[in-house]
Amino acid sequence: MTTIEQQYLSGERALFRASDMKIANTVFDDGESPLKHSSNIVLVNSMFKWKYPLWYSKNITMDHCSVFTMGRAGIWYTDDITVKNTIIEAPKNFRRCNGVKLENVSFSDAAETLWECDNVTIDSVSAKGDYFAMNSRNMTVSGLKLTGNYSFDGGENITVKDSALLSKDAFWNCKNVTVENSFISGEYFGWNSENITLVNCTVESLQGFCFIKGLTMKNCKLINTTLAFEYSDVDAEITSHIDSVKNPSSGIIRAKSIGELIMENDMIDPSKTTIITEEQ
Repeated sequence: MTTIEQQYLSGERALFRASDMKIANTVFDDGESPLKHSSNIVLVNSMFKWKYPLWYSKNITMDHCSVFTMGRAGIWYTDDITVKNTIIEAPKNFRRCNGVKLENVSFSDAAETLWECDNVTIDSVSAKGDYFAMNSRNMTVSGLKLTGNYSFDGGENITVKDSALLSKDAFWNCKNVTVENSFISGEYFGWNSENITLVNCTVESLQGFCFIKGLTMKNCKLINTTLAFEYSDVDAEITSHIDSVKNPSSGIIRAKSIGELIMENDMIDPSKTTIITEEQ
């Protein structure tokens, strides 16, 4: 493996088609696509300051690196990439990648990040930006701290644990999602999704959990949550008070208490849903 140490590289395609290379303490400055079509690259303590650094690449490791604001659309169409202990300032990173591992990564502008990716592992990541992880599949997420709306839209086969999401319209149009031991705050959680399971979660959501086929909630709390479960098939165990429930399609809802229960005969068949509260 060739080693590049403490270099300053600029100009378009500075290391085009590089392979079997360790790059340490190096700055990639102005010049697009410095490592386009690269393979078997180890990057340590290095910086990217311009656009499209890693496109169509394979077998990449980044540790203690930085991607600056103009490193926009930095990692696209790249397979088998591991990024650790890294700061990424640029938006639109990780697009149509397969085999992505992120550990202790900070995204200060995560807008449109992790789109159309497959086989993704996220561990101890912080991110701020809208449309995080849109249309991505087969994701394992732990310790995510996310601030940004419309997260995980269109995702499939996703597990989230020990995370905190401040995210309006999270998990829309999804299939096969499990969230455990997490906190979520945001309006309209989970609309138009299928097979959504929450375990030991606390959620705050206006009109959350609506239009869902196959919603399961176990040992969850709903705080400041109104008009929940509209047109959803529900199996919910809620250990807190629910401010209001509106027109669930079917199933069973167990709760400590419900402030307002809206069951409109002209909209749904109330007999298809069982409501159990401690007050009964």
